[in-house]
Amino acid sequence: MSSESTRDRILSVLEEDAKASYGEIAERAEVSKPTVRKYIEQLESEGVIVGYSAEVDPKKLSGQSIALVGIDVASERYVEATRALQALDHVEALYTSSGDHMLMAEVRGGDGDELGAVISDEILSIEGVTAAHPSFLQERLK
Repeated sequence: MSSESTRDRILSVLEEDAKASYGEIAERAEVSKPTVRKYIEQLESEGVIVGYSAEVDPKKLSGQSIALVGIDVASERYVEATRALQALDHVEALYTSSGDHMLMAEVRGGDGDELGAVISDEILSIEGVTAAHPSFLQERLK
């Protein structure tokens, strides 16, 4: 058995395959199915697991484009701007960041033109947003 904790082994399996059944997780993490169920319920209630998602290759999406957008916000408007960004339909995910930008958003649209409009008309129009720096995703490599 691995020296990794049960919790870490279960999380590792889920990170590799969010669609894995409790049985598959139990086998790969070397624990019982009831143990998997218990840990997953605990991790969800603690907010460690915040959702399940599919990884998508943007190049293979028909009629959809994805951009990662670095967003800068005036510190005095941070809370309000963050709430407004969370409410936008085109913002699939929003993260705080310790890098070049205060926030990073995954933004999806029908094509590059729609993404550009979302960024200029919706994101940059939010009071407190001072800049948006998009990187349009092209091809998933891993």
